[in-house]
Amino acid sequence: MTASQGSLRSRSMEMLLAYQKNPSPQLRNRLVQLNAGLVRKVAHRISHQCAEPYDDLEQIGYLGLMHAIERFNPQQGCAFSSFAVPYIRGEILHFLRDRSSIVRVPRRWQEMQQEGQRVKRQLANELNRQPSDREIAERMGIDLKDWHEAQMAYANRMPISLDGVMGQNMDSPITLGDMLPDVHGQTLQRLEEDRQLLQSALNQLEEKTRCAVEYVFLSGLSRKEVAERIGVSPVTVTRRVQRGLNEMMTLLSHQQLQAD
Repeated sequence: MTASQGSLRSRSMEMLLAYQKNPSPQLRNRLVQLNAGLVRKVAHRISHQCAEPYDDLEQIGYLGLMHAIERFNPQQGCAFSSFAVPYIRGEILHFLRDRSSIVRVPRRWQEMQQEGQRVKRQLANELNRQPSDREIAERMGIDLKDWHEAQMAYANRMPISLDGVMGQNMDSPITLGDMLPDVHGQTLQRLEEDRQLLQSALNQLEEKTRCAVEYVFLSGLSRKEVAERIGVSPVTVTRRVQRGLNEMMTLLSHQQLQAD
């Protein structure tokens, strides 16, 4: 991390602390401007995976960023960027989901389906019965496989409702939504578990060592700035940070062994 990135993170964290204590539209807008790069990065990546304009995705992403600003707790020790990106991405994906109420069927299959229905009615009148798929494909002059693909695409053009019942569990129905893993929730849960483990290890450090680690990695301060705050030399800060990291690694290793 460069000095400018550290300064940016430090300024962002200070503003987030101030916003938590006294929320205001002005401070929120400053935070949005300061973290706009997160939105642009996520929107740029998703824009290559869909047909929606980048500008629309970026604007929706800012809504996710504002939600993250409202819900972020600086006291939890999590980097704001790690906290905000899932909100930004989630808001954009929700937008894309709402915009895509139906699956876009390729024009070739749409035309094939329309022609097939016309031929089906024609053959039904000629044969006095419903024609088979093979008879329809032969009259259209196409392979049976192509006709089946066109039918399947047309039949699956509507998304399946997440509220659709897929089974029964005792007296409660099981919906499709119940069967899908909540990836976002699982990610947040893992992050929270990791944060608690790190916080537990951090709290066991000697006070000045803990402060040095927090100032460097959570507040993004330089070694010189940390030295001024805790009253030691920059070299001592470096030593305390290294010692603190080593002690935390040892503590976390013991916790992992106990969990296993």
